Amino acid sequence: MKNILNKLVNGKDNRLSGLIALAVVLSIALGCNCTKSLDLGNSSSSSNSSSDNPFNSSSTSSDDSDDSDGVPGDALLNALVKETTADFAAAISSGDFSNMYEKASMDFKSTYTKDQLQDSFKDFIAKKRQVLPILAKAIATDPEFTSTPRVRNEQNLDILVTEGKYATKPLPVTFNYEYVKRDGSWKLLVLKIYIR
Repeated sequence: MKNILNKLVNGKDNRLSGLIALAVVLSIALGCNCTKSLDLGNSSSSSNSSSDNPFNSSSTSSDDSDDSDGVPGDALLNALVKETTADFAAAISSGDFSNMYEKASMDFKSTYTKDQLQDSFKDFIAKKRQVLPILAKAIATDPEFTSTPRVRNEQNLDILVTEGKYATKPLPVTFNYEYVKRDGSWKLLVLKIYIR
């Protein structure tokens, strides 16, 4: 028992590092928002009011709705990209792409199998000790779009194209995600992500 604890505490066992990285990724993926200020002097007001929620369906802010070209508002766009990045980080952490694959569009699933998806990112999984801290930093920041997100129409389907990066150090995370609109929601169609 003493030997196991010594390995965990001194970093000679990857399980503790993996669990910490997974906890960070999952807390972000499940909606932990650590950027809110904590005001102990004003405890009578609720920090979860409807005006604070960027995803409140009753809001008419331009950040929440699609613009005239069909591009989602900034808040929804950032959330969509961050969710994809968080799902990717969770898949790398666990070595299992099942959850990400299930959330993807039927178009994506008809092109790739779950095993093909996992095989495409085997180098990320093999280097997850170096990759996960960078992805955790990426998820904690907002993406920077290198080109204006746009919607193109292909075979009568709206395709949302997002290209950008997270300015993480020591290496930036670059992404190119595309989503297809199915039944009123955006589903993953293309996943390209690089750490270089």
